[in-house]
Amino acid sequence: MLHEGLKGLGILVGYYIVAASALLMLRKWLKLPQELFRKILHLVCVLSVFVYVYAFVTWYLAALTALGFAIVLYPVITFAERYPKFMKVLSERKKGEIKKSLMIVHLMVAGLITIYWGWMGDTWKYIIIVAVMAWGFGDAAAALVGKAWGRRKINHRWVDGNKTIEGTLAMYFVSGFAILLTLIVYSGQPLPLLLLVTSAVAPICAIVELISHNGMDTITVPFSAAIPAFVLLYLLSWNGM
Repeated sequence: MLHEGLKGLGILVGYYIVAASALLMLRKWLKLPQELFRKILHLVCVLSVFVYVYAFVTWYLAALTALGFAIVLYPVITFAERYPKFMKVLSERKKGEIKKSLMIVHLMVAGLITIYWGWMGDTWKYIIIVAVMAWGFGDAAAALVGKAWGRRKINHRWVDGNKTIEGTLAMYFVSGFAILLTLIVYSGQPLPLLLLVTSAVAPICAIVELISHNGMDTITVPFSAAIPAFVLLYLLSWNGM
């Protein structure tokens, strides 16, 4: 058990070191715009879900590692905040943003692992990937499209002033594509059924992202993808479809 935990943690740390180093070099060579760099960094966190799902054999070690990683990152980044130049490299918009985001991401992953791997069993752990892919790629698309081409603001008391119709449509289509592709790879269900599930889940993700505030879409969107996707797929499998 200890060997598995240390091995998984080593792979996770190695993944972040390699991915972050490659991203920093890419930024230096290509002069990436700040927002694009932020979202690629965001996708580095998103793709770490594959380490949790595949580098661990037991769900509780994967969940505990995610929790431990979140706990350790907080004081590390708090210390790093003493050096503004370093935080500027990470394109932090306001103080505390990076450490808060990283903690929420890993807490969210730990929660998904506990429910859809620990509670539901190995058969359903691909729901973790479905949820994270829907949120990760959909959110990145919404931010990039909304900032670059968003012209029509959505004015509603449940929506903050930065959301646009263009960004929400990007969230809808990209999260839908991510859900469908992940289900095709992992679920083993016929394509018409997967299209049905995707058509039901993608708009939920888009609406939840639209009304989520203060970065809480990191939790609300993955679970808004996981819950209906699981329920629909469970009902379909229960009915022998």
